[in-house]
Formats: sequence, structure tokens, C-alpha cells
Amino acid sequence: QVQLVESGGGLVQPGGSLRLSCAGSGRIFSADTLGWYRQAPGKSRDLIATITSRSSTNYADSVKGRFTISRDNAKNTVYLQMNSLKPEDTAVYYCNVIILGAPVYSWGQGTQVTVSS
Repeated sequence: QVQLVESGGGLVQPGGSLRLSCAGSGRIFSADTLGWYRQAPGKSRDLIATITSRSSTNYADSVKGRFTISRDNAKNTVYLQMNSLKPEDTAVYYCNVIILGAPVYSWGQGTQVTVSS
């Protein structure tokens, strides 16, 4: 059974940084496109960053230039470095494998990011 476990969230002041991790088990992800999503209270879950098996990346306009997605295939892990955080980045962050533009597996528990002074 494939599991995705997100970690690294927390409370941070505006302008601060966090690094999220998502560790996968039950499947080797090295050939997959991986993505980070986020869901703010009362809003839909949105895709914000993707990384292909060749480490080509893509970002939503809302995070472009501030967030960086990366992967470590040896650890079966994908990361999200978040800099210059804003209150509107407050959300629960999730990762998933993406095939044909859609998330594949059941969602993990996510990791809460709260940006507030």
C-alpha cells in the first residue's frame, strides 16, 4: 500500500521560510511526476508545484519565485522550500504522484503551514 507522509509545517512569521518534506513508501517514485498541493480553509485543494522524473519543475503563479520543489530519489522524498512566506500561504500542504494531470493516491494527513505575526 502506497503511503505519503508530509512533514515540516509549522507557524512562521511573514517573510519567513519553511521546508516541507514528503516521504513515500510502498512504491518507488523515481519515474513519477510529483506534486505539492495546498488547501486553505474553505477553499479547494490546489496544485502549486510539480517536478518530473527529470527534475523539470513548474509552479503556480501564486508561489513562483518564492517556492522551490526538489526531489531525492534515493530517499523516495520530495521537498518544498518555501521562502518569503505570506499570510495567504496559510494552508494544509499535501503531496502526491501525478499521472495525466491528476493525483493518484489517497491523500496523506498533510502538514499545516500557518503564516502569521
